[in-house]
Amino acid sequence: MAEPMRISVDTPRLSIAAEVSGPQDGAPLFLLHGWPDDVRTWDGILADCHAAGFRTIVPWLRGFGPTVFRDVATQRAGDLESLGQDVLDLMDGMGIAAATLVGHDWGARAAYVASHAAPERVKACVGISVGWGTNTPDQPLSYEMHHNYWYHWLFATPRGARILADDRRGLTRFIWSLWAPDWPFSDATFEATAAAFDNPDWVAIVLHSYRVRWGHAAPDPAYDDLRAAQTADPVIRVPTLTLHGGADPCNLPETSLNKEHLFCAGYERRVMEGLGHFPQREAPADTAREVLAFIR
Repeated sequence: MAEPMRISVDTPRLSIAAEVSGPQDGAPLFLLHGWPDDVRTWDGILADCHAAGFRTIVPWLRGFGPTVFRDVATQRAGDLESLGQDVLDLMDGMGIAAATLVGHDWGARAAYVASHAAPERVKACVGISVGWGTNTPDQPLSYEMHHNYWYHWLFATPRGARILADDRRGLTRFIWSLWAPDWPFSDATFEATAAAFDNPDWVAIVLHSYRVRWGHAAPDPAYDDLRAAQTADPVIRVPTLTLHGGADPCNLPETSLNKEHLFCAGYERRVMEGLGHFPQREAPADTAREVLAFIR
């Protein structure tokens, strides 16, 4: 497989860095990483995507790696709506009218938000490890999910902010070990991604993203229209697949259950038994097969 081409695209708020690879005339496929992760999470499925005729665009999300804000005055917001708007802005900057979106974790939320906001621009959407309709602070949670979201509650405190700033590698490596206990990742694999957490805005983005979800921080008003549209009508009008690891110890599979009423252009949900929170890392061939079977 040829080395990806690194690009940087100016959008209204960001200079978004991305890796582009695959056939020049391939249909555009955006692969959106989650937290705590980066573009390397998709390496294991790229060859299959290219063989299927897709040209992959794999961006670093805001606050990760070489993606940077263009103006020091722009709020370092991590609203989930901001992630979806960033995808649409990147498509604009690249001159891409419509594309397929595949996202994991934060990237899944970005794909859902973009699909909801601009269904005419999204050919198909795949969300991995996260279900739609789980973005609001009043969402029901089981006690087990309250337990699993310990890091959300930690980040709402000054102690959590200090840990995130002072020991980002120690914390994120611990989280990897919790969320994919049967995936024996190496030091080199972790470090290849952890370097993306050295972005100067990473801490601010992470803190705001988790705090704003539960009402511990004010949302960025720049995304009020997107939030209002989701509240008024949360239905996604794009063919959508949700994949969930059957042994995901972060977002339990129950959190993506019974979402059919939130889709009206075709919806499927598949549980990948035995996998944790990172199916694309833990079982890339199986994940690629599920994704491609749906989006083709």
